[in-house]
Amino acid sequence: MKFDAIDLRILDAVQRDGRITKLALAEKAGLSPTPCWMRLRKLEKAGIITGYHARIAPRRIAPVASVMMEVTLANHRQSDFERFERAVAAIPEIVACWSVGGGVDYILKIMAADIDAYQRLVDGLLDRELGIDRYFTYIVTKTVKEETVLPVSSFAASDEDQSAL
Repeated sequence: MKFDAIDLRILDAVQRDGRITKLALAEKAGLSPTPCWMRLRKLEKAGIITGYHARIAPRRIAPVASVMMEVTLANHRQSDFERFERAVAAIPEIVACWSVGGGVDYILKIMAADIDAYQRLVDGLLDRELGIDRYFTYIVTKTVKEETVLPVSSFAASDEDQSAL
């Protein structure tokens, strides 16, 4: 799917404010409301926009420990990866998991009530014999930057950019 500057403005606006009104979105996109709304629906149907969410400040609810965890599996068969990924997907405290290249297989972001709760989670993973060979834990002491807004205009070439190539 090709994106033009209007699509990129729509994407930027809705990820900054998922509750933006049709009229305000149209103004930001530089379109009248009906064509803007049609483009938004097209982006949703194409799976470019996958949902609308509220951003929560977890530490305002209760104390929480943020932990990054590197995981290396003992074996690297497809079934080993699938088993591990199914287990991770079922654990709500694991809020993100990335399969990565390099010296480790996965990086996980875990939000637990405290370090003891994190360790119980890890013990549970190890007890399930998911093929974890090694893991390293990194306790987040301060969040310096954590963006949910993607810089779509910097990595998605618009039609104008593509025609210039």
